[in-house]
Amino acid sequence: MELKGIELVTVRLSLAEPWVTAMGRIAERSVVLVRAVTDDAEGWGECVAQPEPTYTAEYEAGARAVLEAHLAPRVLAGGLAAMEAVKGHQMAKAALEAAVLDAGLRARGVALVDALRAVSSHPGPHRERVPAGVAVGVTGDVDRLLEEVGKRVGEGYRRVKLKVGPGWDVVPVAAVRDAHPGLALQVDANGSYRALGVDGAAGALARLDGYGLLMVEQPLGDDDLVGHAELGRRLATPLCLDEAIASDDDAASAVALGACRVLNVKPGRVGGLREAVRVHDRCARSGIGAWCGGMLETGVGRAANLALAALGGFSLPGDLSASDRYWATDIVDRPATLQADGTIAVPAGPGIGVSVSLPPASVVDRTWMSARGGA
Repeated sequence: MELKGIELVTVRLSLAEPWVTAMGRIAERSVVLVRAVTDDAEGWGECVAQPEPTYTAEYEAGARAVLEAHLAPRVLAGGLAAMEAVKGHQMAKAALEAAVLDAGLRARGVALVDALRAVSSHPGPHRERVPAGVAVGVTGDVDRLLEEVGKRVGEGYRRVKLKVGPGWDVVPVAAVRDAHPGLALQVDANGSYRALGVDGAAGALARLDGYGLLMVEQPLGDDDLVGHAELGRRLATPLCLDEAIASDDDAASAVALGACRVLNVKPGRVGGLREAVRVHDRCARSGIGAWCGGMLETGVGRAANLALAALGGFSLPGDLSASDRYWATDIVDRPATLQADGTIAVPAGPGIGVSVSLPPASVVDRTWMSARGGA
């Protein structure tokens, strides 16, 4: 496959409602999309970097800059392998890889889900639908939280994840568990207990052990595998790692140290779909629970995540909510839709299985780079 060019497209979209976590509040989001063009097809990828470097060191403007100045020129000249010369920038790399893979698969008439199954050592049985989970942000008010959780459970979501942090943990969890005794429930701290240290975090989080949670996600800092291993020995609830895992090598270290019993696998965070499959396979080999995480993706990234989540090693429902959970208007022709049985269909068409349609008013900037160089 020969690339004719790569286009970077920045769009600004409104969320269906503000999203609040320990890292801040988002009501509107700029998203960098990558379009890879060949003689036979075009493919799309989505960069999940947030506006500010609060989730990882990457952020939207920086990701776009490295794509334009370093990654896209290298890929145009030497293919995807040429990205390896650039250190870090996992989310930018993942977006570019996804676009190139999508273009190639569309040209061959192959669905992404089938391509990922073909390279996985643990593909599992073919799945046309995957169980859907939903994340609920910090409301700051228990009554509002219960209303939100009740709404999502009523819609059919099989698993609910609550965002928590010091001072907003046991009270909201207790209230939700009391209202929904049988609900598959987990919490995500986004590293917010790191300031308390292992002893302080253990004291705070041990109070959640009696509520039957699936897991506590990323309580400590993203560079503290040893601390997570120690914390995990003090808690009955399984620990899950998210921000701490930026590659399969990181996953190997976490497994070797006993730093987690569950892993959240995000293609953008680990540098792409191919690396995400490697992490998935490692979890399956090691007996580590795994699920496919989300990053407020549009329908472009969500379609790719659904294809990944269809692999058999993902033993837990992921953050694969319907498009309308987060976006007022999506940018694909077939947005992800929650079915009555609490699942979402895996796109079956060529590539990521959806077509992109950008409202003109949403486009902030476009930059075209041809294989011969230049804009």
